Amino acid sequence: MLLKQIAPTHSELRDMIAIQPAQDRGTANFGWLDSRHTFSFGKYYNLNHMGFADLRVINEDKVTSGQGFSTHGHRNMEIISYVSEGALGYKDSIGTGSVIRPGDVQRMSASAGIQHSEYNASQTKLVHFLQIWILPEQKIFTDAEKLRLVGSRDGRDSSITVHQNVDLYAAALNEDNAISHTFANGRVAWLQVARCAVELNGQTLTAGDGAAIAQESQITLQGASDIAEVLLFDMAA
Repeated sequence: MLLKQIAPTHSELRDMIAIQPAQDRGTANFGWLDSRHTFSFGKYYNLNHMGFADLRVINEDKVTSGQGFSTHGHRNMEIISYVSEGALGYKDSIGTGSVIRPGDVQRMSASAGIQHSEYNASQTKLVHFLQIWILPEQKIFTDAEKLRLVGSRDGRDSSITVHQNVDLYAAALNEDNAISHTFANGRVAWLQVARCAVELNGQTLTAGDGAAIAQESQITLQGASDIAEVLLFDMAA
């Protein structure tokens, strides 16, 4: 079972919500790229943060104007890109190309292997996005939806299809908004704060914070300042 790759384990967990502060993430800065790694990635290795359930990577990336990742390969991974600010350009080895903007969600299946490049599509502005590793599919979701299913195994409710037992939700909340989410038996979750701050069952999390959630039947999210963005991964334990 996982929490099997992130401390503490189920048996050791006293509080059923284990918060990972933003400052505890791994870092990488190459000038053109400022990246924060929720789980072990690249040169950042932390035995206690190898992943959570089916999640393996959550990288928060900021790429300067006109820069990006040159063509590189991925294999045996579902990769989701969620843009918070700016415009992310994308090209791959099967001839697909697009520009992803705030409100867009893209999923790439890299089961047999794929080559692709990602770059800042603007020559003047930063692009800020989350890349999650869990043939590109892209859906647009309106800001009017406060809690929406954006990725699922069965593609229900117009969500993108993810080939794992994962339901991915996105929420945009201000301080006047509170939402609840109920978990089925045998499910765990990871909450990632993409922008501003929220309260998770009364505990404040700020931009970049993450939280492992287990043995909770329900959580409540309350916006704390401005418009907060969060991603919630509801997964099999």
